[in-house]
Amino acid sequence: MLKWKFDNDRSISAQISETIQKGILSGVYPPGSGIPSVRALAVEAGVNPNTMQKALAELEAQGLLHTQRTSGRTVTSDEKLITELRQRMATSYIDAFFQSMMGLGIEPQLAIEMLTSRKTPINPTEVS
Repeated sequence: MLKWKFDNDRSISAQISETIQKGILSGVYPPGSGIPSVRALAVEAGVNPNTMQKALAELEAQGLLHTQRTSGRTVTSDEKLITELRQRMATSYIDAFFQSMMGLGIEPQLAIEMLTSRKTPINPTEVS
């Protein structure tokens, strides 16, 4: 099950797309698997089905989801696409990390040292 947490900074449909995208990239929805119906996802997320439909349509436009007339939506089986997207998203997180650290006056090399010396790993269930 996905964690649904929305803020007021961006559209809800964009946040839904991102949450489902992360679910695909993290393996919650593996390549080739089905995803719940629009209505089921809308209830789970606490949003209007039209908003959920808009978000799923965006994921289809990206090629991450495919609609099957009789069996609903499935995640792409194109593992190369998933790997490339995972890499792009990871790179954007890394870039944001370094920007934040530089905003604190911490140079990139020191930030790397701080990361590599960190003794307590992050609990994956706490990552959103």
